[in-house]
Amino acid sequence: MRFAVVDDSAVDRHLLVSLLQDMGHDVDVFESSEGVLNKLTEEQYSAVFLDIVMPQQDGYKFLRAVRSHPELMQQHIIFCSSKKTSLEMKYGIEKAGANDYITKPVSRDMVMGALQKVPVL
Repeated sequence: MRFAVVDDSAVDRHLLVSLLQDMGHDVDVFESSEGVLNKLTEEQYSAVFLDIVMPQQDGYKFLRAVRSHPELMQQHIIFCSSKKTSLEMKYGIEKAGANDYITKPVSRDMVMGALQKVPVL
């Protein structure tokens, strides 16, 4: 599968990308959401791993832009955040509209669990 990882933290980005690549997946990496919306319309990703707390445009705003874009409404989005309370996680899925939510620091088991829910393209 092919994934996009959008995260401003180099450490968190590296860990997630390493796990995905070790599992045999292709990964495109972005340090911010700038330009990612266009990239999503040009490329086909099985899912996007999206941080919430980022400078310029946070994950919630970026997800709203994805969901309002006619070509991207069904894009599978997995929030990957240090926001860990059940309230924050529930908000991320039920209100913000993410398909899944995993917390940082990510583990192999968390990533594998999220990947099991990704639709096959």
